[in-house]
Amino acid sequence: MGELVSYLYERGNNNMEIFTLLETLEEILENSKGIPFTEKSVVNKEELLEIIKEIRLKLPDELKQAKWVKEERKRILEEAQKEADDIVKEAENRIISMIDEHEITRKAYEQKAQIIETANEMSREISKGTKDYADSILESIEVALEDSLKIIQNNRKELK
Repeated sequence: MGELVSYLYERGNNNMEIFTLLETLEEILENSKGIPFTEKSVVNKEELLEIIKEIRLKLPDELKQAKWVKEERKRILEEAQKEADDIVKEAENRIISMIDEHEITRKAYEQKAQIIETANEMSREISKGTKDYADSILESIEVALEDSLKIIQNNRKELK
């Protein structure tokens, strides 16, 4: 139990309510009546379940953050695609205006291919960077959630 309390305390004020609920759980367990000749205690099951339910309701901050990261990733990808489309459109407009002469036309086709390739490469790089960033954030959140879940599962085992 102390490990989870320390973890949540380190996470900051956002989890102070969870910290308080965990302290309440500890107090209930410490003040419970013991069963003679055992290390077991009699506790109000409904009261403990209600506190655990409150803790669960207050944990999803990391999940909200994961959702925000996912939405931000989508927004960045859409923005990158729009920028790439704008670059391609600009290249096409340049080519259309240069069609007057054969030499200009030839150069325009060369530039078009180069601009499109550059735009596509930039789009791929932006997309990859965005995906890597989102994956990194999601991985750190996943680790934090897994750690929290393990601690909660251990605490539930201790409660049982």
